[in-house]
Amino acid sequence: MADHNTQLAVVGGGPGGYAAAFMAADLGMQVTLLDPADNPGGACLYRGCIPSKALLHVARLIHEAREAQAWGVQFGRPKINVDQLRTWKEQVVGQLTSGLGQLVKKRKITHMQAMAAFKDARTLVVTDAAGGKSTLSFEHAIVATGSQPTRIPAFDSASERIWYSKQALDLSRIPKKLLVIGGGYIGLELGSVYAALGAEVTVAEMMPALLPGVDKELVRFLKKQLSSTFSEIRLQTEVADPKFQKNGVKVTLKSTGEDPSARIFDHVLVAVGRRPRSGELGLEHTGIQLDDHGFIQIDAQRRTAEDNIFAIGDVAGEPMLAHKASHEARIAVEVIAGRKVAYEPAAIPAVVFTDPEIAWAGLTEAEAKSQGIDHVVSRFPWAASGRAATLGRGEGLTKLVIEAGTERILGVGMVGPGAGELIAEAVMAIEMAANATDLSLAIHAHPTLSETMKEAAEAFHGTATHIYRPKRK
Repeated sequence: MADHNTQLAVVGGGPGGYAAAFMAADLGMQVTLLDPADNPGGACLYRGCIPSKALLHVARLIHEAREAQAWGVQFGRPKINVDQLRTWKEQVVGQLTSGLGQLVKKRKITHMQAMAAFKDARTLVVTDAAGGKSTLSFEHAIVATGSQPTRIPAFDSASERIWYSKQALDLSRIPKKLLVIGGGYIGLELGSVYAALGAEVTVAEMMPALLPGVDKELVRFLKKQLSSTFSEIRLQTEVADPKFQKNGVKVTLKSTGEDPSARIFDHVLVAVGRRPRSGELGLEHTGIQLDDHGFIQIDAQRRTAEDNIFAIGDVAGEPMLAHKASHEARIAVEVIAGRKVAYEPAAIPAVVFTDPEIAWAGLTEAEAKSQGIDHVVSRFPWAASGRAATLGRGEGLTKLVIEAGTERILGVGMVGPGAGELIAEAVMAIEMAANATDLSLAIHAHPTLSETMKEAAEAFHGTATHIYRPKRK
């Protein structure tokens, strides 16, 4: 006999795990949520999305103060109290996670502060913080263990000078010189924070461009801005041979077409991606299978090879995004509740919270080309936006990928301030199979940045008010 039993065991308390637990409880299920933290939240709330966005807000404020000089307003050099900033960031995290803890209690969910691994397809071995072990039997289980930073063996050191995202978000100090290995969204976001706080930031990316895989036309706007924000951006560059010294970390930068050069940095932030947290789950005691990248293999209902076990979020495959995990949570719970549903979104939004922001949903121009879809690309430059002008931020673009025959919106990409908020309209348009005429006829408030969606659609027809771009014949 197991020490405990439950109808649904949810392993992992992040945006996927707690969303699943909450919905299952709302549907009347007996739920046990297993996670080592005091309250739900996972990496997103404790060590990722939320603390990074809090700090990025501060970074943006600092930049705006500098930009205001061009408008005739001078604030002077900002004085940064790192301790107070850290406390505020932690208060934001604490407020949200404690709120989730209250929701656990209100929904009468059993929260076991522990790690869990499968003993078999019906039983979990639960290990608490003190090392005590017990067992939990379940009818159904949802695995939502998330992901963890990818490590580089040469930099896998206990030295305090080597940071991953968690250490960078701890805000223990502001280094004079910071090397960021990786030009993806994590490296660029955290690099932007430290640059705003006064660090000289160098970004080294192995690929020929920043944000590999993101629409190059959108990235071009961001790279131009970051070239003035960062001390240096080095593409096609490998970082090797770290040597830990009293005055910092000495590394060798090997860039394509250049001789290797040795540099010393106070700290090195390794931000080369994330990998699924699928190890140490005891999956070998079940029929659950992993793919070559360590993701748990699932079907359209988020079900694993074991009929009663589901997997959602980062551990279950790309894209590794919190909102994708939360959506999958609903699908898995509804399937367990006997509803006929499947995971089939037409668009999943993605946002890079740099300055300017980049956001996209649906197919990119490159994806439409690779799939052989007959399409047209329509653009509206934010330089022609009245609202962008009032913000002093004309360096933006809204881009629509439109199916040629039907005018259906296949994808949308944006770059500019607030792009992450604006992309929601694009998701709705794609999900509802809206076409360019639908967008152009929907009245948008003036003056707003949302008008750029409408005018990009009007540009497709050659009738955009604020740019002259006749329709191609």
